[in-house]
Amino acid sequence: MSTKQTWKLKRRNFQASVMLKLLPRKYKEQFQSVLDLFTPYDVGVPLVRIGSDGDGGYLLPDDLNEIQALFSPGVSTQIGFDLAVMDRGIPSYMIDASIDELVQDHPLATFERLFLGPETGGTFISLDDWVNQKASGSSDLMLQMDIEGAEFDVIQAASQETLNRFRIMVIEFHGMHKIYRKHDFEKYKATLEKLTKNFAVIHLHANNAAKPVSAGGYDIPPVFEATFIRRDRFRTESKVKRDVKNELDQPNVAKLPDYDFPTFWTVD
Repeated sequence: MSTKQTWKLKRRNFQASVMLKLLPRKYKEQFQSVLDLFTPYDVGVPLVRIGSDGDGGYLLPDDLNEIQALFSPGVSTQIGFDLAVMDRGIPSYMIDASIDELVQDHPLATFERLFLGPETGGTFISLDDWVNQKASGSSDLMLQMDIEGAEFDVIQAASQETLNRFRIMVIEFHGMHKIYRKHDFEKYKATLEKLTKNFAVIHLHANNAAKPVSAGGYDIPPVFEATFIRRDRFRTESKVKRDVKNELDQPNVAKLPDYDFPTFWTVD
């Protein structure tokens, strides 16, 4: 990281800390309520690592039987996860308008030069339209989404019916350190409330490509991966995981220091 980038990061950290100190108590409580939505639960389903070492590998619940297809927007040059899923016999639908073709082909791969967005038009397709085109019906699907911050608008625009088709979702969230800003706070709150209505967070992992940012008394990873499972897939009584670190986790960038995920949720 250059001296200029380091200075910008320090200024951003300072601004976040100052803004939160100036916020009224009511807003700070609302801020905490959104962080609480990221509480990870132990639902009695073991986790397995699928995909490449480092970046491109994710922890999923060991519950992949009879999943019809994987939907994977924002693939870029990283398809290790998709390849591992397809090797299990699950087709993968991949889109990314920033590349011309996949770095590696597979008999179960379908690729289109499109971006995932809140609406369909031009080079964009909505999640509802994409799912309806490729996997109409009622069978279970899986979503792995890394779309550089567009995830909030995409989820907000998606119907609950479409979201409920996904048994498992792995979403990389971007810009969470901006939660102290009113506009971003409202967007994050609405997104997380929609997701946690029918899904439970079961794992969190900080992407060490970006250093944590101090906000609200916590060192929040600007980019992190969250694994969700649909609530009908577990029967055991959930217990809060106070420590989200898992021995299967690996740093996204091997040459950079890894960061533990902060336990910023409250526990009764």
